[in-house]
Amino acid sequence: MGGDIDGRRSTSGMLFFLGGCAITWQSMKQRIVVLSTCEAEYVAAACCQAVWLRRLLREVTGEEPRAPVLRVDNSSAIELAKNPVLHDRSKHIDIRFHYIRECVAGGQVVLGHVHTAQQLADLLTKPLGQRRLAQLMVKIGVEELIRGDQPRTQGLGEEY
Repeated sequence: MGGDIDGRRSTSGMLFFLGGCAITWQSMKQRIVVLSTCEAEYVAAACCQAVWLRRLLREVTGEEPRAPVLRVDNSSAIELAKNPVLHDRSKHIDIRFHYIRECVAGGQVVLGHVHTAQQLADLLTKPLGQRRLAQLMVKIGVEELIRGDQPRTQGLGEEY
């Protein structure tokens, strides 16, 4: 938490996949200082981007796409987004971040838990060791591109 030594702000990262291929990604410092990892994950959930991509897909295909699944590795953040009750531990979170809660309640996005070891967004938010970096690169198909092989997308699994 608070990876920025000077400002103590956390880094958020998101990757979106369509048909097993990464179509957009982003890494950014959060604009606010957070008080817990749960809050950092809650703020980081890429809800606005997911809703926008779903609308774009609807325009392009003329069909209603299913709700995108946001993979979050913090169970507390998922519970905070699903539960409309104001908790003592979350009352300080600015109201604008509760947009995620509205999107979940309205079925525009689905929140799914992903084990920390499988969190692909770690590529964009954390300094990683060589082994972990290589594992995640294979999962998003980057390793094959570096070696010059044909990219394959089988490494993602059903959840992506």
